[in-house]
Amino acid sequence: MERVYVGLGSNLAEPLQQLKAALAAIAELPDTRLAATSSFYASDPLGPPEQPRYVNAVAALDTALQPLQLLDALQRIELEQGRVRKAERWGPRTLDLDILLFGSRLIAEERLSVPHYHMHARPFVLYPLAEIAPADLRLADGRTLSELLQACPFAGLERLGNDVTAR
Repeated sequence: MERVYVGLGSNLAEPLQQLKAALAAIAELPDTRLAATSSFYASDPLGPPEQPRYVNAVAALDTALQPLQLLDALQRIELEQGRVRKAERWGPRTLDLDILLFGSRLIAEERLSVPHYHMHARPFVLYPLAEIAPADLRLADGRTLSELLQACPFAGLERLGNDVTAR
């Protein structure tokens, strides 16, 4: 079993409920255990303007699945929850599930890059991750989570808590 961190995000179709449903689906994946979930955070959207704020979280999983098997399973969950992949990057979506870290692996595949290619600049990833990861977490590329946090301000985030009821 390897420890994997997955970023979750949604800004359409009741985002908080989308994340809760995704966490329930992740908990049902074979050979996988949902170990921890961060608080939920509201964040300003990246990309096109005129879209709603996102709700984000990070989940820690222990899995025996291989990286591409897990990616396929997460993309199935996205599709089951109404995700439509469009050419436009960073547009609104019902659900986005990203593998952030996969144990101590450095992965550079056509479909998967780990550590996640832009997590170092995303407070909506780093701050939830810091809630559930070890304080001395070191990424496979050598950077530490504490270094990334120091370089990425908490700007644009609102901590919603661990068990937020639907708004």
